[in-house]
Amino acid sequence: MTIIVYGIANCDTVRKARAWLDAHHVTYRFHDYKKAGVDSAALGRAVDRLGWEKVLNRQGTTFRKLPESERADLDRSRAMAIMQAHPSAIKRPLLEHGAVVEAGFSADRYAELFD
Repeated sequence: MTIIVYGIANCDTVRKARAWLDAHHVTYRFHDYKKAGVDSAALGRAVDRLGWEKVLNRQGTTFRKLPESERADLDRSRAMAIMQAHPSAIKRPLLEHGAVVEAGFSADRYAELFD
């Protein structure tokens, strides 16, 4: 089963997740939003499984710099549009492993999944 890590290569949290996977000899494919764009189907699966509220990174500067009119009255459709237009507004990394989708990095959670 293919493990895919979605994110941005220069993101510290993505680097930590990839370093953990490499150190534990977990084979994965990395999908860089900056080079390959947002995989709309994968983003949709993450939102379906986790909810847009968990996938949208409202704490990051990308989201906070958006005009108030774009940040107000969010729903699934509007959140998806923001994340597709601004990949940095997606919580990173997103990890997809079969039916499992994780947003963000936790060494403990990765250990549960892969050790």
